[in-house]
Amino acid sequence: MNALPVLAGVAIGLVQGLIGGGGSVLGVPALIYVVGLGDPHVAIGTSALAVAISALASLLAYVRSGHVKWRCGLAFTLAGVFGAAAGSSLGKSFPGERLVSLFGVLMIAVALAMAIGRPIGGNASVRLDAKSAARLAPWLLLYGAGVGFMSGFFGIGGGFLAVPGLLMATDMPLVFAIGTSLISVAAFGMATAFNYAVSGLVDWGVAALFLSGGIGGGMAGTRLARALSSRRHALSQIFAVIVALVGVFLVIKAKP
Repeated sequence: MNALPVLAGVAIGLVQGLIGGGGSVLGVPALIYVVGLGDPHVAIGTSALAVAISALASLLAYVRSGHVKWRCGLAFTLAGVFGAAAGSSLGKSFPGERLVSLFGVLMIAVALAMAIGRPIGGNASVRLDAKSAARLAPWLLLYGAGVGFMSGFFGIGGGFLAVPGLLMATDMPLVFAIGTSLISVAAFGMATAFNYAVSGLVDWGVAALFLSGGIGGGMAGTRLARALSSRRHALSQIFAVIVALVGVFLVIKAKP
């Protein structure tokens, strides 16, 4: 039992580092069907905690490279934390089987979005200030609240939702959107994990083992990504197929 959370964390961290996103959507299914957490709500709370801490570690690397738009990210995150709190409260009240089924539907939608491809922004000079607030702030708050709600409801980091949300709200370059999204991923994950933790729905031991494997897997995935940089698009497409298949499995498995 003790080795399974570590191995699951390694696998998901490897995927996350290899293709730059999407690995967190496998966290909940892995904790339920690989690690063996019987309560879907405990799996969601545990996954949210691990994803949040992992996102903080990744954020540091983007801060060092200068690819974080702090004001945009904080406005997006501020609205999203309230959305995550509301979403996680609603998620706790849903029957576990129905929540897993809806999660499977979300995974299928994520797979379709990954197969189509992410939108790419291009305005590296965009910034949230007094001059641009009237234009940018409403969209940042709107998208942030929506992404936060979805992240809290399903107990995921929401990076695959935050990145296109930031792109659509600001038209910043993709690398900035990825780095900036990690602010919200960490905050949303913490808000969700706290909400579940106060209800006793976090397995702290499994979270620690899951995270330890995820950090190691993420480092290996990042190195592998550099070696396979010319094939990252093909890898993303393969991963989209895997996510879709797991999503279909969850929908079928969760049916009464």
